[in-house]
Amino acid sequence: MTAEVTVLGAGVAGLCVAHELAARGAAVRLLDPAGGPGPEGCSWWAGGMLAPFCEGETAEEPVVRLGAGAADWWRAAGAAVTAAGTLVVALGRDRGELDRFARRTRGHRRVTGGALAELEPDLAGRVPAALHVADEAQLDPRAALATLRDGLAARGVRVATEGTPRGTVIDCRGLAARDRLPGLRGVRGEMAVLRAPDIALRRTVRLLHPRHPLYLVPRGDGVYMLGATQIESAGRGPATLRSVAELLNAAYALHPAFAEAEVLEIGADARPAFPDNLPRIVREDDRIHVNGLFRHGFLLAPALARMVAALVLDGEHPELLQ
Repeated sequence: MTAEVTVLGAGVAGLCVAHELAARGAAVRLLDPAGGPGPEGCSWWAGGMLAPFCEGETAEEPVVRLGAGAADWWRAAGAAVTAAGTLVVALGRDRGELDRFARRTRGHRRVTGGALAELEPDLAGRVPAALHVADEAQLDPRAALATLRDGLAARGVRVATEGTPRGTVIDCRGLAARDRLPGLRGVRGEMAVLRAPDIALRRTVRLLHPRHPLYLVPRGDGVYMLGATQIESAGRGPATLRSVAELLNAAYALHPAFAEAEVLEIGADARPAFPDNLPRIVREDDRIHVNGLFRHGFLLAPALARMVAALVLDGEHPELLQ
């Protein structure tokens, strides 16, 4: 008998869960009042970094371990994944941050001089040393969400804006699920998209700073995603001047050519997090929640989707079930 499932929410969590269940033969309904992935959801504003080793600086062990398979999952789902690794750098008086980061993470090698110039010529002479995390990747979040949406549509699963849930209900509504998950909180993040054709970076660059760390993700054709602030707030309004100034000043400090960059877009949203910042699967009498992906949406949604599929279809007890 075919399992019948309704997935609530078409952000990265909902789309990954729907994809995994549909691929395993379940009859899936996908409901989202916004009609699908778009600027109404925090997934739209994500960096798209598949960087488990770098996240290990502050995240718990499951984030590193479960995130290690994310790039392969996204490739198998049809998304374009760039596997160029991550370059971690620090400037001026913050150079001690690089040693601290190295002690707290793994999977990297220290590069200087010619080796650094070979990896990123535009940073040669600007940073004396860096950590190259080779086994990390990145994707364009909006393109990846569209790939999942279109793949589901090809299976006959389209996003409906309204309807009555049927079968097993999987709640992937993010912060909207606070009506049932009182421990859920919002963590605000802000980002900017820049066009800087005079700079050619090939991989994600993480700039360490004790107060304002940032990442710069190349999107191709001289376009870069710059993020991200991390503010304990569920506010979903526009980005603030202070946050944008901090982001842009940090980019300029990394390379002065960013002073001439065009600012294509500035965005902000609040991401759902539990008190320990780990995602989890929460089972209620009438539904299963997948939530709390915080800053690890594209990194951990594949692992949670597999766990939910195993729970619903095979009765397996997933690691992150509460």
